[in-house]
Amino acid sequence: MVYLDHAATTPVRAEALADMTEEFGRLGNASSLHGSGRRARRVVEEAREAVADALGATPHEVVFTAGGTEADNLAVKGLYWARHRADPARRRVLVGAVEHHAVLDPAKWTADHQGAVYEELPVDRLGRVHPDVLRAAIERDPGGVALVSVMWANNEVGTVQPVAELAAVAREYGIPLHTDAVQAVGVEPVDFAATGAAALTVSGHKLGGPVGAGALLLARGVDPVPVLHGGGQEREVRSGTLAVPLLRGFATAVRLAVAERAGHAARLAGLRDGLEAAVRAAVPDVVVNGDPEHRLPGISHLSFPGCEGDALLMLLDARGIECSTGSACSAGVARASHVLLAMGADPDTARSSLRFSLGRGSTDGDAAALGEAIGPAVARARAARERRR
Repeated sequence: MVYLDHAATTPVRAEALADMTEEFGRLGNASSLHGSGRRARRVVEEAREAVADALGATPHEVVFTAGGTEADNLAVKGLYWARHRADPARRRVLVGAVEHHAVLDPAKWTADHQGAVYEELPVDRLGRVHPDVLRAAIERDPGGVALVSVMWANNEVGTVQPVAELAAVAREYGIPLHTDAVQAVGVEPVDFAATGAAALTVSGHKLGGPVGAGALLLARGVDPVPVLHGGGQEREVRSGTLAVPLLRGFATAVRLAVAERAGHAARLAGLRDGLEAAVRAAVPDVVVNGDPEHRLPGISHLSFPGCEGDALLMLLDARGIECSTGSACSAGVARASHVLLAMGADPDTARSSLRFSLGRGSTDGDAAALGEAIGPAVARARAARERRR
């Protein structure tokens, strides 16, 4: 099997697995006051310190969650509620048009059910939100903006956003900016303090940690209204018994991913370039989507004219090559990529695309295997589409 879907999820690193295995054999609720509870609490706080140190935050700024989706929901809903409660005029929620659905959907929900005004920030043809676009959107009614959310790097095409510049614009107007950095940590230099963002999302299973563990970094003075109630274990912002083994494994994965980032990113970029060269040799009219310079090193998002992406995916899967048509959270839904549509692509192009994402276990052989399989698969997909016309 050739696994080219690391942007969906990654194998758990051996180091993280070893830490979790050890911790699963121990007893203790981190909120209990007895010895076992205090020991578990020590593990949690050590994990918090490790995540903070790796991502340029203070331990107090790290709020553990069950993953990226929960962290995004807490940021979007919680910041909207907090800001709107303090000033009812603040109803506008500004989000990038190419955000993950973990941001788009809660933002739309606040508009449908909580009286918010949902607004999308347009992107250019490379998928970038320009700071002047954000400024213009804010200046239409600065006192009405509750929050801004723009992802650090896009999960489909890999385009990296100018987060620090966007945060600086938002900060001029006293507006908190949240950034979903799920795809960026471990391949981009992520420093929470340096960005000036108010909130940042990270998820364990995207960087060699376990599914079910993540964090929302919250700058001092940024206090969203909780989404979950019933204990207030995490800074009175997030409730729920802490999953000590998962948090230990998560922290280990974050620490290692950040420590190895530079070499890992350079290796991924080389593999990605080799993959695209192999595909282009087999399918000369393939189109590479996203920013050619400012993009994640491990993501290659390609459009194959005349093909249906779903059909092409299944043809590759039959050859033992696993990839994606886009976000794994939208898998199984036959619709054009909202990311490509926002970038100005026509619906046919948006439906003709596949995402190949590389990770720690990827090799040159994976690119070679794709190069060998892609030509016949595209030919079959195009022929099948012509027969249906």
